[in-house]
Amino acid sequence: MRIAEMNWMQVETYLRRDDRCAFPIGSTEQHAQLSLCVDTILAERVAAEAAAPLGIPVLPVMPFGLSPYFSAYPGTITLRTETLLAVFRDVIASLAHAGFRRIVVVNGHGGNAPVGALAQELMADRPGLAIKLHNWWAAPRTMAKALAIDRLASHASWMENFPWTRVADGKAPAGRKPMVDLQLLKLCAPDEARRLLGDGNYGGEWEKSDSLMEELWQVGVAETREVLEGPWPNRS
Repeated sequence: MRIAEMNWMQVETYLRRDDRCAFPIGSTEQHAQLSLCVDTILAERVAAEAAAPLGIPVLPVMPFGLSPYFSAYPGTITLRTETLLAVFRDVIASLAHAGFRRIVVVNGHGGNAPVGALAQELMADRPGLAIKLHNWWAAPRTMAKALAIDRLASHASWMENFPWTRVADGKAPAGRKPMVDLQLLKLCAPDEARRLLGDGNYGGEWEKSDSLMEELWQVGVAETREVLEGPWPNRS
């Protein structure tokens, strides 16, 4: 159930019986011919589908993250690291104040990695608070499934090309793109990165069949649901 579909009284009632929630975070950044909000769409959707049978509330997704390397692509929005961490800190503080104690951060963007270190700090400062950072696409079974489909799975490639991340008139090119030199890419300023990447796909096929993508998606949903279920620390 989504927080957007609840009022405060329903949240208060829920917290009398459970203290878990899902907090999806994503980014708004270039994904070749796909939506700029791929990471946001996927984080929110996988969290909602995973949480639904468990009756666990899902917060609205945080749509902005750390994407300075893509800032030469129009539509990309990037926060400063301190801004991301400040917002994350305030959200967690608000959740804890309300009574949430077990929080799964469903992350859809690799650039948001710094929140993992902050989560450890917040748990040290707040005994009884448990925060899991779940990079849903990189979780063991989900990544294994992706690699079983195609060993070359990367940013803005087929791996992120779901029916719900496509845009009108954003047709995927045919074939396979050679993998970019990732070590070189990490050293590039935004304009250089755009010249190196072209459309933005790091490498691999642009698109797979919808049936294969549905198989991958169901693994991701199931693995996310298991993270929500536990194990959790015993607070008794």
